[in-house]
Amino acid sequence: MTELRKFVAPEFIFGVGARKLAGQYAANLGARKVLLVTDPGVTAAGWTGEVIESLAAYNLDVAVFSAVSPNPRDAEVMAGAETFRTEGCNAIVAVGGGSPMDCAKGIGIVSAGDRHILAFEGVDNVNAPMPPLICIPTTGGTSADVSQFAIITDVAERVKIAIVSKSVVPDVALVDPETLTTMDPYLTACTGLDALTHAIEAFVSNAHSPLTDLHALEAVRLLSAHLLPAIQNPGDLDLRSQVMLGSLEAGLAFSNAILGAVHAMAHSLGGLLDLPHGECNAILLGHVMSYNYPYASDRYGKIGDAMGLDMRGMNARERQNAILAEVARFRRAAGVNRRLGELGVRTTDLSMLSQKAVKDPCMATNPRKPSSRDIEVIYAEAL
Repeated sequence: MTELRKFVAPEFIFGVGARKLAGQYAANLGARKVLLVTDPGVTAAGWTGEVIESLAAYNLDVAVFSAVSPNPRDAEVMAGAETFRTEGCNAIVAVGGGSPMDCAKGIGIVSAGDRHILAFEGVDNVNAPMPPLICIPTTGGTSADVSQFAIITDVAERVKIAIVSKSVVPDVALVDPETLTTMDPYLTACTGLDALTHAIEAFVSNAHSPLTDLHALEAVRLLSAHLLPAIQNPGDLDLRSQVMLGSLEAGLAFSNAILGAVHAMAHSLGGLLDLPHGECNAILLGHVMSYNYPYASDRYGKIGDAMGLDMRGMNARERQNAILAEVARFRRAAGVNRRLGELGVRTTDLSMLSQKAVKDPCMATNPRKPSSRDIEVIYAEAL
Protein backbone atom coordinates (compact mmCIF):
# COMPACT_ATOMS: atom_id res chain seq x y z
CA MET A 1 0.00 0.00 0.00
CA THR A 2 1.27 3.47 -0.86
CA GLU A 3 2.22 5.49 2.24
CA LEU A 4 1.16 9.08 2.77
CA ARG A 5 3.57 11.39 0.95
CA LYS A 6 3.66 15.08 0.06
CA PHE A 7 5.25 16.66 -3.00
CA VAL A 8 6.32 20.31 -3.11
CA ALA A 9 7.74 22.24 -6.04
CA PRO A 10 7.95 25.89 -7.08
CA GLU A 11 6.52 27.37 -10.22
CA PHE A 12 9.25 26.86 -12.78
CA ILE A 13 9.80 28.00 -16.36
CA PHE A 14 12.15 25.83 -18.40
CA GLY A 15 13.74 26.81 -21.70
CA VAL A 16 16.21 29.02 -23.52
CA GLY A 17 15.65 32.64 -22.53
CA ALA A 18 13.93 31.90 -19.21
CA ARG A 19 16.48 34.07 -17.39
CA LYS A 20 15.16 37.13 -19.22
CA LEU A 21 11.80 36.80 -17.44
CA ALA A 22 13.30 37.84 -14.09
CA GLY A 23 11.92 41.38 -14.26
CA GLN A 24 8.42 40.26 -15.21
CA TYR A 25 8.21 37.71 -12.42
CA ALA A 26 9.75 39.99 -9.80
CA ALA A 27 7.21 42.69 -10.67
CA ASN A 28 4.38 40.14 -10.51
CA LEU A 29 5.54 39.15 -7.02
CA GLY A 30 5.34 42.78 -5.85
CA ALA A 31 9.04 43.59 -5.82
CA ARG A 32 10.07 47.21 -5.38
CA LYS A 33 13.78 46.76 -4.72
CA VAL A 34 15.55 43.46 -5.37
CA LEU A 35 18.59 42.02 -3.61
CA LEU A 36 20.40 40.16 -6.40
CA VAL A 37 22.58 37.40 -4.93
CA THR A 38 25.33 36.07 -7.20
CA ASP A 39 29.08 35.41 -7.26
CA PRO A 40 32.08 36.81 -9.18
CA GLY A 41 32.28 33.87 -11.62
CA VAL A 42 28.66 34.17 -12.69
CA THR A 43 29.08 37.92 -13.02
CA ALA A 44 32.17 37.46 -15.22
CA ALA A 45 30.20 35.07 -17.43
CA GLY A 46 27.69 37.85 -18.11
CA TRP A 47 24.56 36.28 -16.62
CA THR A 48 24.29 38.68 -13.67
CA GLY A 49 24.31 41.71 -15.96
CA GLU A 50 21.55 40.25 -18.14
CA VAL A 51 19.31 39.67 -15.14
CA ILE A 52 19.94 43.22 -13.88
CA GLU A 53 18.86 44.49 -17.32
CA SER A 54 15.67 42.43 -17.10
CA LEU A 55 14.87 43.87 -13.67
CA ALA A 56 15.66 47.40 -14.84
CA ALA A 57 13.23 47.00 -17.73
CA TYR A 58 10.48 46.78 -15.11
CA ASN A 59 11.81 49.82 -13.23
CA LEU A 60 12.99 47.75 -10.29
CA ASP A 61 15.88 49.00 -8.17
CA VAL A 62 18.65 46.45 -7.55
CA ALA A 63 21.25 45.97 -4.84
CA VAL A 64 23.88 43.35 -5.68
CA PHE A 65 25.35 41.00 -3.08
CA SER A 66 28.17 38.87 -4.53
CA ALA A 67 30.35 38.05 -1.51
CA VAL A 68 29.45 34.36 -1.70
CA SER A 69 31.97 31.51 -1.29
CA PRO A 70 31.70 28.14 -3.06
CA ASN A 71 30.39 26.61 0.20
CA PRO A 72 28.37 29.59 1.53
CA ARG A 73 29.27 30.51 5.08
CA ASP A 74 27.02 31.55 7.94
CA ALA A 75 28.67 34.98 8.16
CA GLU A 76 28.03 35.58 4.44
CA VAL A 77 24.33 34.86 4.94
CA MET A 78 24.19 37.31 7.84
CA ALA A 79 26.03 39.97 5.81
CA GLY A 80 23.59 39.48 2.96
CA ALA A 81 20.62 39.78 5.32
CA GLU A 82 22.07 43.05 6.63
CA THR A 83 22.42 44.32 3.05
CA PHE A 84 18.81 43.30 2.36
CA ARG A 85 17.71 45.33 5.40
CA THR A 86 19.86 48.44 4.95
CA GLU A 87 19.11 48.67 1.22
CA GLY A 88 15.35 48.46 1.88
CA CYS A 89 14.85 45.40 -0.34
CA ASN A 90 11.63 43.41 -0.37
CA ALA A 91 12.48 40.57 -2.81
CA ILE A 92 15.45 38.37 -3.67
CA VAL A 93 16.74 37.09 -7.00
CA ALA A 94 19.55 34.50 -7.02
CA VAL A 95 21.69 33.96 -10.12
CA GLY A 96 24.28 31.20 -10.01
CA GLY A 97 24.95 27.67 -8.87
CA GLY A 98 24.05 26.11 -5.56
CA SER A 99 26.15 28.50 -3.50
CA PRO A 100 24.43 31.80 -4.43
CA MET A 101 21.02 30.09 -4.35
CA ASP A 102 21.60 28.56 -0.90
CA CYS A 103 22.98 31.87 0.35
CA ALA A 104 19.91 33.67 -1.03
CA LYS A 105 17.64 31.21 0.76
CA GLY A 106 19.54 31.82 3.97
CA ILE A 107 19.20 35.59 3.53
CA GLY A 108 15.44 35.18 3.07
CA ILE A 109 15.17 32.97 6.15
CA VAL A 110 17.07 35.45 8.35
CA SER A 111 15.23 38.47 6.93
CA ALA A 112 11.88 36.94 7.85
CA GLY A 113 12.83 35.11 11.04
CA ASP A 114 15.12 37.75 12.58
CA ARG A 115 17.54 35.22 14.12
CA HIS A 116 20.99 33.89 13.25
CA ILE A 117 20.91 31.49 10.31
CA LEU A 118 22.28 28.60 12.41
CA ALA A 119 19.18 28.75 14.63
CA PHE A 120 17.10 27.33 11.79
CA GLU A 121 19.06 24.08 11.35
CA GLY A 122 17.02 20.93 10.90
CA VAL A 123 13.60 20.06 9.54
CA ASP A 124 10.60 22.42 9.58
CA ASN A 125 12.20 25.12 11.74
CA VAL A 126 11.43 27.99 9.33
CA ASN A 127 8.07 29.36 10.43
CA ALA A 128 7.94 32.88 8.98
CA PRO A 129 7.37 33.17 5.20
CA MET A 130 10.43 34.47 3.36
CA PRO A 131 10.42 37.47 1.03
CA PRO A 132 9.65 36.55 -2.59
CA LEU A 133 12.54 34.51 -4.02
CA ILE A 134 13.35 33.88 -7.70
CA CYS A 135 16.17 31.47 -8.54
CA ILE A 136 18.03 31.36 -11.86
CA PRO A 137 20.42 28.36 -11.88
CA THR A 138 23.61 28.56 -13.95
CA THR A 139 24.84 25.00 -13.28
CA GLY A 140 23.18 21.73 -14.23
CA GLY A 141 23.47 20.02 -10.91
CA THR A 142 22.51 21.44 -7.53
CA SER A 143 18.78 21.98 -8.16
CA ALA A 144 18.61 24.43 -5.25
CA ASP A 145 16.18 26.34 -7.47
CA VAL A 146 13.44 23.74 -6.89
CA SER A 147 14.38 22.20 -3.52
CA GLN A 148 13.29 22.69 0.07
CA PHE A 149 16.93 22.53 1.21
CA ALA A 150 19.39 25.27 2.15
CA ILE A 151 22.93 24.07 2.94
CA ILE A 152 25.08 26.53 4.90
CA THR A 153 28.59 26.14 6.40
CA ASP A 154 28.87 26.62 10.16
CA VAL A 155 32.41 27.98 10.17
CA ALA A 156 33.02 27.64 13.92
CA GLU A 157 31.98 23.98 14.01
CA ARG A 158 33.42 23.25 10.54
CA VAL A 159 30.25 21.48 9.43
CA LYS A 160 27.59 22.07 6.82
CA ILE A 161 24.12 22.43 8.29
CA ALA A 162 20.94 21.51 6.43
CA ILE A 163 17.82 23.62 6.70
CA VAL A 164 14.87 21.68 5.32
CA SER A 165 11.45 23.29 5.01
CA LYS A 166 8.85 23.91 2.36
CA SER A 167 9.16 27.55 3.40
CA VAL A 168 12.53 27.73 1.61
CA VAL A 169 11.21 26.46 -1.73
CA PRO A 170 11.64 29.43 -4.13
CA ASP A 171 8.54 31.12 -5.50
CA VAL A 172 9.79 30.83 -9.07
CA ALA A 173 12.67 29.02 -10.79
CA LEU A 174 13.74 30.34 -14.19
CA VAL A 175 15.64 27.35 -15.58
CA ASP A 176 17.58 28.41 -18.67
CA PRO A 177 19.86 25.82 -20.34
CA GLU A 178 21.78 28.56 -22.14
CA THR A 179 23.48 29.51 -18.87
CA LEU A 180 25.30 26.15 -18.90
CA THR A 181 27.28 27.09 -22.01
CA THR A 182 29.83 29.08 -19.97
CA MET A 183 30.69 26.16 -17.65
CA ASP A 184 34.08 24.53 -18.16
CA PRO A 185 34.20 20.73 -18.72
CA TYR A 186 35.20 19.83 -15.16
CA LEU A 187 32.45 21.94 -13.57
CA THR A 188 30.00 20.42 -16.05
CA ALA A 189 31.13 16.96 -14.98
CA CYS A 190 31.02 17.59 -11.24
CA THR A 191 27.63 19.31 -11.25
CA GLY A 192 26.19 16.70 -13.60
CA LEU A 193 27.41 13.90 -11.35
CA ASP A 194 25.88 15.76 -8.40
CA ALA A 195 22.55 15.67 -10.24
CA LEU A 196 22.97 11.95 -10.99
CA THR A 197 23.67 11.36 -7.30
CA HIS A 198 20.50 13.28 -6.41
CA ALA A 199 18.49 11.02 -8.68
CA ILE A 200 20.02 7.74 -7.46
CA GLU A 201 19.78 8.64 -3.77
CA ALA A 202 16.19 9.84 -4.15
CA PHE A 203 15.21 6.59 -5.90
CA VAL A 204 16.61 4.33 -3.16
CA SER A 205 15.58 6.67 -0.29
CA ASN A 206 13.26 5.17 2.29
CA ALA A 207 10.99 8.20 1.73
CA HIS A 208 10.52 7.63 -2.01
CA SER A 209 7.06 7.74 -3.59
CA PRO A 210 5.59 7.02 -7.03
CA LEU A 211 5.98 10.70 -7.97
CA THR A 212 9.61 10.98 -6.87
CA ASP A 213 10.37 7.65 -8.57
CA LEU A 214 9.05 9.03 -11.86
CA HIS A 215 11.34 12.07 -11.72
CA ALA A 216 14.36 10.17 -10.37
CA LEU A 217 14.44 7.52 -13.09
CA GLU A 218 13.89 10.06 -15.86
CA ALA A 219 16.79 12.09 -14.45
CA VAL A 220 19.03 9.00 -14.53
CA ARG A 221 18.03 8.35 -18.16
CA LEU A 222 18.62 11.94 -19.26
CA LEU A 223 21.95 12.39 -17.49
CA SER A 224 23.31 8.96 -18.48
CA ALA A 225 22.58 9.67 -22.14
CA HIS A 226 23.58 13.34 -22.39
CA LEU A 227 26.12 14.37 -19.73
CA LEU A 228 29.22 12.87 -21.38
CA PRO A 229 28.36 14.28 -24.86
CA ALA A 230 27.68 17.69 -23.26
CA ILE A 231 31.14 17.66 -21.67
CA GLN A 232 32.65 16.98 -25.12
CA ASN A 233 30.42 19.52 -26.92
CA PRO A 234 29.96 22.42 -24.49
CA GLY A 235 28.32 24.73 -27.02
CA ASP A 236 25.61 22.24 -28.06
CA LEU A 237 22.44 23.80 -26.68
CA ASP A 238 20.33 20.68 -27.18
CA LEU A 239 22.73 18.59 -25.10
CA ARG A 240 22.90 21.32 -22.46
CA SER A 241 19.08 21.40 -22.40
CA GLN A 242 18.86 17.66 -21.76
CA VAL A 243 21.39 17.92 -18.91
CA MET A 244 19.54 20.88 -17.39
CA LEU A 245 16.26 18.97 -17.67
CA GLY A 246 17.89 15.98 -15.98
CA SER A 247 19.07 18.22 -13.16
CA LEU A 248 15.55 19.66 -12.79
CA GLU A 249 13.99 16.18 -12.69
CA ALA A 250 16.55 15.07 -10.09
CA GLY A 251 15.81 18.15 -8.00
CA LEU A 252 12.08 17.48 -7.97
CA ALA A 253 12.86 13.92 -6.85
CA PHE A 254 15.34 14.59 -4.06
CA SER A 255 13.59 17.65 -2.67
CA ASN A 256 10.71 15.35 -1.77
CA ALA A 257 12.32 11.93 -1.23
CA ILE A 258 15.38 13.50 0.44
CA LEU A 259 18.82 11.89 -0.04
CA GLY A 260 21.17 9.49 1.72
CA ALA A 261 24.65 8.65 2.91
CA VAL A 262 26.48 10.11 -0.12
CA HIS A 263 25.19 13.60 0.62
CA ALA A 264 25.56 13.25 4.38
CA MET A 265 29.20 12.32 3.87
CA ALA A 266 29.79 15.04 1.27
CA HIS A 267 28.32 17.66 3.59
CA SER A 268 30.75 16.55 6.30
CA LEU A 269 33.68 16.83 3.87
CA GLY A 270 32.55 20.25 2.67
CA GLY A 271 32.13 21.57 6.19
CA LEU A 272 35.36 20.24 7.67
CA LEU A 273 37.70 20.72 4.71
CA ASP A 274 35.79 23.13 2.40
CA LEU A 275 35.87 20.65 -0.50
CA PRO A 276 33.83 20.90 -3.73
CA HIS A 277 30.43 19.28 -3.17
CA GLY A 278 29.81 17.75 -6.60
CA GLU A 279 33.26 16.18 -6.76
CA CYS A 280 32.87 14.68 -3.28
CA ASN A 281 29.52 13.16 -4.29
CA ALA A 282 31.05 11.68 -7.44
CA ILE A 283 33.92 10.09 -5.51
CA LEU A 284 31.66 8.63 -2.80
CA LEU A 285 28.72 7.44 -4.91
CA GLY A 286 29.99 4.01 -5.94
CA HIS A 287 31.27 3.19 -2.45
CA VAL A 288 27.95 4.07 -0.81
CA MET A 289 25.99 2.13 -3.46
CA SER A 290 28.12 -0.94 -2.71
CA TYR A 291 27.39 -0.56 1.02
CA ASN A 292 23.64 -0.03 0.49
CA TYR A 293 23.16 -2.59 -2.27
CA PRO A 294 21.88 -5.57 -0.20
CA TYR A 295 19.15 -3.31 1.23
CA ALA A 296 17.94 -1.86 -2.09
CA SER A 297 19.00 -4.33 -4.78
CA ASP A 298 15.73 -4.16 -6.75
CA ARG A 299 15.87 -0.38 -6.86
CA TYR A 300 19.52 -0.29 -7.89
CA GLY A 301 18.60 -2.77 -10.61
CA LYS A 302 16.10 -0.28 -12.04
CA ILE A 303 18.79 2.41 -11.93
CA GLY A 304 21.03 0.09 -13.98
CA ASP A 305 18.23 -0.31 -16.51
CA ALA A 306 17.80 3.49 -16.67
CA MET A 307 21.54 3.87 -17.29
CA GLY A 308 21.12 1.68 -20.38
CA LEU A 309 22.63 -1.57 -19.11
CA ASP A 310 21.50 -4.83 -20.71
CA MET A 311 21.46 -7.25 -17.78
CA ARG A 312 19.35 -10.03 -19.28
CA GLY A 313 20.57 -13.45 -18.21
CA MET A 314 22.68 -12.13 -15.34
CA ASN A 315 22.36 -13.50 -11.83
CA ALA A 316 22.04 -11.18 -8.81
CA ARG A 317 25.79 -10.89 -8.18
CA GLU A 318 26.53 -10.21 -11.86
CA ARG A 319 23.86 -7.50 -11.94
CA GLN A 320 25.36 -5.83 -8.89
CA ASN A 321 28.86 -5.92 -10.36
CA ALA A 322 27.62 -4.55 -13.71
CA ILE A 323 25.78 -1.62 -12.09
CA LEU A 324 28.67 -0.62 -9.83
CA ALA A 325 31.11 -0.97 -12.74
CA GLU A 326 28.94 1.30 -14.90
CA VAL A 327 28.79 4.00 -12.23
CA ALA A 328 32.59 3.86 -11.90
CA ARG A 329 33.06 3.90 -15.70
CA PHE A 330 30.71 6.85 -16.08
CA ARG A 331 32.56 8.89 -13.44
CA ARG A 332 35.93 8.18 -15.06
CA ALA A 333 34.57 8.99 -18.52
CA ALA A 334 33.38 12.34 -17.16
CA GLY A 335 36.97 13.03 -16.10
CA VAL A 336 36.41 12.88 -12.33
CA ASN A 337 39.27 10.59 -11.35
CA ARG A 338 40.63 11.96 -8.09
CA ARG A 339 40.28 10.20 -4.75
CA LEU A 340 39.60 11.86 -1.40
CA GLY A 341 43.27 11.64 -0.46
CA GLU A 342 44.14 13.77 -3.48
CA LEU A 343 41.72 16.42 -2.21
CA GLY A 344 43.61 16.63 1.07
CA VAL A 345 41.62 14.21 3.22
CA ARG A 346 43.85 12.38 5.73
CA THR A 347 43.30 9.16 7.65
CA THR A 348 43.28 11.19 10.86
CA ASP A 349 40.24 13.14 9.58
CA LEU A 350 38.02 10.08 9.12
CA SER A 351 36.74 9.68 12.67
CA MET A 352 35.63 13.32 12.90
CA LEU A 353 34.14 13.22 9.39
CA SER A 354 32.10 10.10 10.17
CA GLN A 355 30.82 11.47 13.48
CA LYS A 356 29.51 14.56 11.72
CA ALA A 357 28.09 12.61 8.76
CA VAL A 358 25.93 10.26 10.85
CA LYS A 359 24.19 13.30 12.38
CA ASP A 360 23.34 14.84 8.98
CA PRO A 361 19.57 14.89 8.22
CA CYS A 362 20.20 13.17 4.87
CA MET A 363 21.34 10.04 6.68
CA ALA A 364 17.82 9.44 8.00
CA THR A 365 16.54 8.44 4.56
CA ASN A 366 19.46 6.20 3.56
CA PRO A 367 18.13 2.69 2.85
CA ARG A 368 20.63 1.14 5.30
CA LYS A 369 21.24 2.61 8.75
CA PRO A 370 25.00 2.93 9.21
CA SER A 371 27.08 3.24 12.33
CA SER A 372 29.81 5.84 12.63
CA ARG A 373 32.30 3.00 12.07
CA ASP A 374 30.53 1.96 8.84
CA ILE A 375 30.85 5.50 7.51
CA GLU A 376 34.51 5.66 8.53
CA VAL A 377 35.18 2.49 6.51
CA ILE A 378 33.45 3.95 3.44
CA TYR A 379 35.54 7.10 3.70
CA ALA A 380 38.66 4.94 3.98
CA GLU A 381 37.70 3.03 0.81
CA ALA A 382 37.41 6.36 -1.04
CA LEU A 383 40.82 7.61 0.13
